[in-house]
Amino acid sequence: MTNSADDLRQATDAVARLGASCADYEALADAQVLAGQKQIAAARRLLETRSAWMAATIARRSRPELGHSGLAAQQGFVSPEALIQKVTGSTRNDVYKLVAVGTMMAETEVADKLIEAALESPGSDAGLVEAFVAKVPWQAPIARAVTAGTLSVDAAESIRAGLGQIDAAVTAKKLGDALESLLAEVASLNADEVFKRARHLRDRLDEAGIADREKQAHDDRFLRVYRLGNGNVRLNGLFAPEDGEFVLSTFDSITSPRRGGVRFVDKDKAAWAKRMQDDPRSTDQIAADALVQLLKIAGEADQGKVFGGRRPAVRVIATENVIKSARPDHSADRTGQPLPGQAAQGAQGAPVPAEPAAHGQIEGNPVPISQKTIDRLLCDTGTRGIQFDDAGQIINLGRDERLFT
Repeated sequence: MTNSADDLRQATDAVARLGASCADYEALADAQVLAGQKQIAAARRLLETRSAWMAATIARRSRPELGHSGLAAQQGFVSPEALIQKVTGSTRNDVYKLVAVGTMMAETEVADKLIEAALESPGSDAGLVEAFVAKVPWQAPIARAVTAGTLSVDAAESIRAGLGQIDAAVTAKKLGDALESLLAEVASLNADEVFKRARHLRDRLDEAGIADREKQAHDDRFLRVYRLGNGNVRLNGLFAPEDGEFVLSTFDSITSPRRGGVRFVDKDKAAWAKRMQDDPRSTDQIAADALVQLLKIAGEADQGKVFGGRRPAVRVIATENVIKSARPDHSADRTGQPLPGQAAQGAQGAPVPAEPAAHGQIEGNPVPISQKTIDRLLCDTGTRGIQFDDAGQIINLGRDERLFT
């Protein structure tokens, strides 16, 4: 797929031939519906690429240094994003995505043209060409893929945001290598999956920084409880991923019958689920009442009454190597580093090099957790080993009898 004007005309003509009303679309055969969805996606991708180009142009003509002579300022807007949002009616996130991806594409196009011109000039200077190559942003392959029509704007933003920026631990070379491997597999992934994959790659590049980010997330926690003017009380809070997943699991357990959760075989639990489904209260009201009930009984409630037959749980996923890296001796702390005042010594008294950092994942949460947190959870709750093959298929559940998988 390319981004030429002919491609756009052909794509829009194909969409136009599908019909002009819901009735026209309902009359399509299944094969036509599937083909039509692909045609619409192709046309949308071509149009979104042009939307990114236009957003970059508006942003460039509205640069802060232009002051009141900038395009956005002339139209009465404080930023190019505000102007684009007013014209398109899009969300703020969509507008920022278009500007970010479009700017990346524009910068890559300029850099590529400079290199091309330097190579084509008579008696081209190798040093000059090398200098131009060094200025090409590491995100250039993303921009080229969008321009070529092989990558959507949404997927491009997912990669850009997921891989992050250059810092002291993650160099442009590391990001470029990660990007190369990621672009080889994104064709079969949607934008959400691309973002998760990009975040995982970034975490692998900067595993040493996971503990610091985890601590920052924990330090950012808060819970505010205050009374409104009408006497009602409002709660507003923020939890770190580990505690937050426990909170989510708690309320998921309470409201699971309302959300199509597990179907109980036990008569008492099935009766509780039926009462929850028939309860005249809304799901939000049930959650609010449950919170008050939990506070009143200090978390010692009957499982079948409040939690729907199971205690809330947070599932943490870590590889076998990460789990085995926990040190049983007490001469080192949970990170594998010697305690204060001690030096790590080898068999001959020589210092032992520090092991590379490792991490795990909370199921359903994109944020990684550090080796120290994994070691603490191992002491608190233990593990169940599940083996996967290279294709991600389960080959061993850690027990002889299969109950349900």
